Amino acid sequence: MPEPQDILAPITESAIFLTVCVDPGGEEAVVDLLPDLGGLRRSVGFRAPEARLSCVVGIGSDLWDRAFGAPRPAGLHPFRELRGARHTAPASAGDLLFHIRAERLDLCFELARLIGERLGPRLRVVEEVHGFKSFDERDLLGFVDGTENPEGSAARAAVLVGEEDPGFAGGSYVIVQKYSHDLEAWNALTVEQQEAAFGRTKLDDVEFADEDKAPDSHLALNVIEDEDGEELQIVRLNMPFGRIGSNEFGTFYIAYARTPAVTEQMLENMFLGKAPAAHDRILDFSTAHTGNLFFVPSADFLDDPAPAAPAESEGEDAARAGDEGEPPGEGSLGIGGLRRSPTP
Repeated sequence: MPEPQDILAPITESAIFLTVCVDPGGEEAVVDLLPDLGGLRRSVGFRAPEARLSCVVGIGSDLWDRAFGAPRPAGLHPFRELRGARHTAPASAGDLLFHIRAERLDLCFELARLIGERLGPRLRVVEEVHGFKSFDERDLLGFVDGTENPEGSAARAAVLVGEEDPGFAGGSYVIVQKYSHDLEAWNALTVEQQEAAFGRTKLDDVEFADEDKAPDSHLALNVIEDEDGEELQIVRLNMPFGRIGSNEFGTFYIAYARTPAVTEQMLENMFLGKAPAAHDRILDFSTAHTGNLFFVPSADFLDDPAPAAPAESEGEDAARAGDEGEPPGEGSLGIGGLRRSPTP
């Protein structure tokens, strides 16, 4: 398998998430930047190797088509907005994601600065979130986050593309959302009410038995099983963020998976409901403001990205399609089967 990016690095004290939009004409700058990311990371991380600086980059569906063309990752598509009766998971602009992690924020910041210098006029940072580790892996709602992440070989199997899409083996898919929390309303609940919303105890982080979980609890809606009853897993590397002066308290949700369909099903359950639950109880206190889906190619791809071939004339393209006997298609497996908002 090609060498994957450093997705499964341990959770660190700090992280910076950069979402970048690439204007038309900026594709060449992206192709030039990707092979240099490893060198930029090493130049910063070499100063403090114990801080474990890493950077994972993801590429959005539209940018992939413009910069790299075919073939494309089988599960890559734009983030699908989910509009429930009370809560919405919006889709937002974003062509590139830089997930920068280290034990020290200064290293994250320095690498983000160097990347920013390389972006150029056609590459715009549209979202920048500085995350921090909160006590013993807790989010700002007070609960431990990421308890159910798989470990070891199970984690690799959960996040890395394999023989199902051999041209993109070693890659992964990542979905990100920025949530803000209404801490005043949340803290007005009793501990028992908060625990019922999550489906686990707050102090010692013990999951409730299935029969004791409320149908609209977070855990009840986030367990996805295959046709054989085996649980399908993802790896969440969420980080709290906030600004006291702006009364902003939130969680940057970031989930890696071998296929986006698993994470999408979780989000569908949360926002659109799963009988008898109308939606995830947590959403009554947490609002999603952004939503993006990216493909995370292997480290080998980043070292030598293949730009899109020049477009052929319509006559040549039609002739080739006829010669090869290929039916027209959208290049997607159509996985997920999620309901979405009507196209405006």
